[in-house]
Amino acid sequence: MSDQASNDQRQFSRIPFKAEVTLKGASGEGRSELLDISLKGALIACPSGWQTKLGEQFSLELQLDGDSTTICMDTTVAHLSEKIIGLHCEHIDVESITHLRRLIELNLGNPDLLDRELAALSA
Repeated sequence: MSDQASNDQRQFSRIPFKAEVTLKGASGEGRSELLDISLKGALIACPSGWQTKLGEQFSLELQLDGDSTTICMDTTVAHLSEKIIGLHCEHIDVESITHLRRLIELNLGNPDLLDRELAALSA
């Protein structure tokens, strides 16, 4: 793992969050289970039969339960195994980052910690 990836893991809290996500990429479209999410990416269960490789790009869509709110981020595969895929966020629009910020804020329970992470994200 690179020093940068290691630093990202320390700077950004991963929020355990179980939900279904949709992945869209050059190799097709599929659904998977979200395991956790952060300001810099997501960890998902590897869909059965799904073939991917490091660096492959996907659009990840997370529809929040009982709401028309969707979090969308452009990602690349940062690490993978037989059971999990780690996705690094390359781009997220303002509306999605606002929803993700709120989701993280509710789960962290500490607005100061979130503010530090947002400052690190923009640095």
